[in-house]
Amino acid sequence: MKSVKHWIDGALADGDTSRTGELYNPATGEVSGSVAMASAADVDAAVAAAVAAFPAWRDASLVKRAQVLFRFRELMYAHRDELAAFISSEHGKVHSDALGEVARGLEVVEFACGIPHLLKGGFSEGVSTRVDSYSIRQPLGVVAGITPFNFPAMVPMWMYPIAIACGNAFVLKPSEKDPSASLLMARLWQEAGLPDGVFNVVQGDKVAVDRLLEHPDVRAVSFVGSTPIAKYVYETGTAHGKRVQALGGAKNHMLVLPDADLDLVADSAVSAGFGSAGERCMAISVVLAVDPVGDELVQKIVERVERLTIGPGDDPASEMGPLVTAAHRDKVASYLDLGVEEGAKLVVDGRETPVAGGGKAAETPGFWLGPTVLDHVPVGSRTHTEEIFGPVLSIVRVGSYEEGLEIINGGEYGNGTAIFTNDGGAARRFQNQVEVGMVGINVPIPVPMAFYSFGGWKASLFGDTHVHGAEGVHFYTRGKVVTSRWLDPSHGGVNLGFPTNK
Repeated sequence: MKSVKHWIDGALADGDTSRTGELYNPATGEVSGSVAMASAADVDAAVAAAVAAFPAWRDASLVKRAQVLFRFRELMYAHRDELAAFISSEHGKVHSDALGEVARGLEVVEFACGIPHLLKGGFSEGVSTRVDSYSIRQPLGVVAGITPFNFPAMVPMWMYPIAIACGNAFVLKPSEKDPSASLLMARLWQEAGLPDGVFNVVQGDKVAVDRLLEHPDVRAVSFVGSTPIAKYVYETGTAHGKRVQALGGAKNHMLVLPDADLDLVADSAVSAGFGSAGERCMAISVVLAVDPVGDELVQKIVERVERLTIGPGDDPASEMGPLVTAAHRDKVASYLDLGVEEGAKLVVDGRETPVAGGGKAAETPGFWLGPTVLDHVPVGSRTHTEEIFGPVLSIVRVGSYEEGLEIINGGEYGNGTAIFTNDGGAARRFQNQVEVGMVGINVPIPVPMAFYSFGGWKASLFGDTHVHGAEGVHFYTRGKVVTSRWLDPSHGGVNLGFPTNK
């Protein structure tokens, strides 16, 4: 069985061997290996390596940094199948979905390749007599990323490409549930020419998280995970003087108006609700069906769900894989009975879904739960309001646009939302009135491209800076304004050679 270690100062590191965690194959439920659990001393070693590497990397030219980013991008693309295989074997998502995750992460790498342009400042000549002023942005130093299990490649790539391109050194603490992708990414950074110590990986749990949040040499922390942990990370990190962006949970609603194309809506609801087995913060988990479309829409959704193929991630025929752990599967499955107790109708029971090569989901070895549809879910019930983070789609019937908007705006979260309509005026009104950070118009999962920034409102974000895009560049740098006066011209001598950027 494999043993997943740390990556510190350009090499694999055993670290403290007194604690390890088990890795599972979600499709079979079998133990597939072990992962190191970092001690505070292991985190200190990774941070020390980053501290030592930072000055030289900070002083590297922007063109040099961009060249390393370009090489890293090409290597990641060349190894995308290997990376996706790691994700499928440890997370459970199907190979095509894992490839899509890698592709979306690479968009951020490509954005970061433009760092010479992204870090351009402003210049004002002659603000006073022979006085000029200009602005620059400089890296913070050592920064850290704490990332979740559901996107072990993409979410780290929301963070480290921009942080490293800006001249910082980075320490990644990935999820201990699916850590292998982090080591492949570390090896590819080294192969791309990134100096040792600029990118480090510490595996582990709360011990590693707490040490990163408290370490005096860590200047900033990026986090993606559940809202309670995001709040903890934000409060603990800022209490120790760090800049923190902490993205939390979600309960994303899709508002369907009566004039919408219901075939498009049904396709979108199934894709957005059950992709990655619903284990993503941008999943559509609630469909608000405005009267009178509810019955027809539910019928169309059920028809599509019944045609889905559920099976292991390495089977090309599989469209949805298992959940990540047994404990998480059991938690998600508990909402099926809860929903019925609260008054909902269980239209599709994911426990009864057949698994390719096995029997019903509830009876097949592995962490299986098929797509589930609950109709007539009461507004304000736990099934409606709590983040389930699994393949459970709730249908809520509403009487009007206004009622649907009020439900969305009254929720705890404000991560993503969507409206489906052919009425441009209604769509424009929705994007203006809805209190959510990312909005889709006939687009079910409105994840922005890398050159825009990702993040929600309310309990979906702690801090005031979203990830990647221009806000990501600002998060990993700090501004400086220089005012200069040069009284006499200087001359550097004649040099007919072509200028270089060494």
